[in-house]
Amino acid sequence: MKYKMENPVMGSIGKEKYQCTIEWRNGKIIADEPESIGGKDTGPDPYTLLLSSLISCKLITLRMYIDRKRWDIPRLAINANIYQETKNDITSTIIDCDILFISDVTDEQRLKLQEIAKNCPVSKILEGDLKVRVFTFREGDTKKINYANEEVTVIWKPEFCQHSTRCWTQLPQVFKPSLKKWIEPDGAPAERIEEQIKKCPSGALVFINNHKSPDKANG
Repeated sequence: MKYKMENPVMGSIGKEKYQCTIEWRNGKIIADEPESIGGKDTGPDPYTLLLSSLISCKLITLRMYIDRKRWDIPRLAINANIYQETKNDITSTIIDCDILFISDVTDEQRLKLQEIAKNCPVSKILEGDLKVRVFTFREGDTKKINYANEEVTVIWKPEFCQHSTRCWTQLPQVFKPSLKKWIEPDGAPAERIEEQIKKCPSGALVFINNHKSPDKANG
């Protein structure tokens, strides 16, 4: 498993209703809710952000295709909106996207660009087998299993483990779930093991450098 983003997108919220700060690799944006439900409308709401992601992906995909074809289409736009309908107790979500050709295009170009827009990467994600997983970090006393060599100790807390699969898919030479001794601390340099353990979202893994004091442990 390799994440699409080198660093995760992070969001935080304080007491200001309902302003969220979203941090990405090159800056910050504000998300909020409209005044009608108690926010201050200082930034796009979650539905707007979802539609913005889809719109921008389609526009970028279209621009790449247009440039590759060397077509003279200097500008285009997309409107998007979302609605839900329930039939036979099953709720479906529909997103409508309207391509607006601000520049002149032929009928052939119009149809081809519609086809290209349908298959942008974000559309494939939304229409594919999408799962949203939520993890929370835990601390405290629980059962611990130690895996160690002379240099490092890796502590596993099985009751905390939420099986995010980050460990064994991203560092399989150390984390081997098919084996009884599933953590092999000799499988990678200490720095690489520590880096991977920092990505554990549940607190189930703790890294200790045996040559440093215990308060330097990372989990």
